[in-house]
Amino acid sequence: MSSVQIQCTRCKGVFRDRAGRLQDGYSRQCPSCEVVLFFAEDSQHPFVKRAMRDARKVRKEQREAEAVKRAAPEPQATQSRRFSGRTRSMERED
Repeated sequence: MSSVQIQCTRCKGVFRDRAGRLQDGYSRQCPSCEVVLFFAEDSQHPFVKRAMRDARKVRKEQREAEAVKRAAPEPQATQSRRFSGRTRSMERED
């Protein structure tokens, strides 16, 4: 999963966290100064706003890429390898 950069509100240090985690109600401790950052959609702090916006954007891009991947047909070689049973053309001779 992709990650986003987060800037600490106290020490201004930059660290990364996965975009899937960065949702409303998530909290994370800064690895440098150990202050706890709370992530909320209605936060007024610009660093938190930017991190939440970037995480939403990354999650949206991932969903769209997965939808395109699911909509694409499988290659012919992959489909033929999946079937390993005998065909009806081979009949037993008694």
